[in-house]
Amino acid sequence: MKFLGILVLLLLIALAVVAGVIYLPYGPSTETFVDIAPGTGTETIAAQLQRSGVIRNRFAFYLLRLKMGGTLKAGEYRFDGQLPMTDVYQRILNGDVYTRAFTIPEGYNIFDIAQAAEAAGFGPRDAFLAAERQHTELIAAFTADGPPPVSLEGYLFPDTYQFSRHATPLQILSAMVRRFHQESAQLGLTNDVSQTVIMASLIEKEVRQDAERPLVAGVFVNRLAKGIPLATDPSVIYAALLDNRWRGTIYASDLQSPSPYNTYKHAGLPPGPIANPGIAALRAAMRPARTDYLYFVSDASGHTRFSATLQEHAQQVQSYRLAQKHQLSGTGVTP
Repeated sequence: MKFLGILVLLLLIALAVVAGVIYLPYGPSTETFVDIAPGTGTETIAAQLQRSGVIRNRFAFYLLRLKMGGTLKAGEYRFDGQLPMTDVYQRILNGDVYTRAFTIPEGYNIFDIAQAAEAAGFGPRDAFLAAERQHTELIAAFTADGPPPVSLEGYLFPDTYQFSRHATPLQILSAMVRRFHQESAQLGLTNDVSQTVIMASLIEKEVRQDAERPLVAGVFVNRLAKGIPLATDPSVIYAALLDNRWRGTIYASDLQSPSPYNTYKHAGLPPGPIANPGIAALRAAMRPARTDYLYFVSDASGHTRFSATLQEHAQQVQSYRLAQKHQLSGTGVTP
């Protein structure tokens, strides 16, 4: 009986030790990442966690596996404090992998996106920009009705994405193109896709008020029908960006550039998108307003004024300049 009592006592002590290992918080004092490859077994996962200082003992992890069961998910996990082993196990069971947010606003072009990718820790800007220009096969289904694309411009859908730290430019770009495919399908964009995206990119860069986008689209449609150059500044800026000569403002030499993106010199749409449009701009390009407007200009309030004749447009421009002059004089700035 005495021996049995000692055995029970030892068993209770062992259970208490195991319970302490499993349920008492433990973990690294600094940010630690554990990358579990697909197909990794429980023993290897437990060894990785113990080696990284996330759990005290890998054998206790085996016992926990017997109790909790389930399928442990591959991926990279981030730990930066003490947790009970049950919480560690549950995170891997749920696939709570570590990702970084990558936000692309409407109107970003490939240069903006490459810079944002570098800032988010997804590698050098130039490498990302090269990938944007290289992997045009991703948009082959959308550009069959137009000239061969020279980049993914226009088809990198603006949104907030979540990617692992090790995501490659190709993986990131593929996800953004897939999102474009999903969103464009919901809009019913199936015909003349490339031309619609080009138009939407111009609309996206020209106006910020969603209610005004169909009106701007209508102006572009009217000018195209009459063979009048679109004369849109954002396309001139884009031409300068492509030639690596953008200096922060439009100069007379920019307006004389022979680039096919210079819509002051060339009638018709530019040969490709100049930015990545969002839903509102795509919808406006698909459903332009029917008006007799041929001109538009922003006013001092950030809205857009539309005109059917050059005389009306000149008056709107003059009013805008007077308003600007009044604002500058009111702040003590010499116009």
